[in-house]
Amino acid sequence: MTIHNTAIISDNAVIPASCEIGPNVIIGDNVVLGENVKIIANAYLENCEIGEGTIIYPFASLGTAPQDLSYKGQKTKAVIGKNCIIKEYVTINRAAGEDGAITKVGDKCLFMASSHVAHNCVVGDEAIFANLATIGGHVHVGKCAFLGGMSVYHQNIRIGEYVIISGFSAARMDIPPFAKAASAPAVLHGPNVVGLKRRGFSSEEIKNIREAYRLIEARKTTLSNVVKELEEMFPNDKNILRLTDFIKTSKRGIYLGRLNALNNDEV
Repeated sequence: MTIHNTAIISDNAVIPASCEIGPNVIIGDNVVLGENVKIIANAYLENCEIGEGTIIYPFASLGTAPQDLSYKGQKTKAVIGKNCIIKEYVTINRAAGEDGAITKVGDKCLFMASSHVAHNCVVGDEAIFANLATIGGHVHVGKCAFLGGMSVYHQNIRIGEYVIISGFSAARMDIPPFAKAASAPAVLHGPNVVGLKRRGFSSEEIKNIREAYRLIEARKTTLSNVVKELEEMFPNDKNILRLTDFIKTSKRGIYLGRLNALNNDEV
């Protein structure tokens, strides 16, 4: 174990011998580190679990109290997965709510400088938050999603798998899987074809997703009818079924265009 002599570590922290703790790191109560975690310098951790192989850069703050006035000191935590990269000034808050509630981050995520994960969020594997990307409380981010720099997201929304959202965007409604989205409010611009290719989707899978988004964005009838049509067209396509299920279960609604918001009644 390598621990710099200026680090301050709680007596109840669990730190394997393979970890590296740099100068001026503060590890408070209720911290559990996995194997080969590296904390470079000046970071602050409390009430969190960090998966093996994760690297934490200077001035990150993990597991700190939620920015929620209803929080009254309940025993909650943040759980961060394996092999994540957490860059400078990133903040990941622990959960609000009842004892045992968590904020959860998956494996192999990248959080660029000054990005923020609020209380009770769930972030899927391999998600990427560019600089200053900020999600409010209870947001769910799907695996392999990319959130552009300086983009912001209202509490309680969902961001689907394999989504890419441009910088300076803002969303207060759900963004469905496989989409490109941009602007404030963030509206759909077809499927994330480049990202899907990079993630190994086949030509046939991408063709079907393209057709699904063509029908959704052209929408000549209610969105619920479009969903039924897609389920009939692609009854065995797991990607299309994930897309239609996401739309059917939306509670916040989905923006298709600047003047074309879809609320629950329309879904």
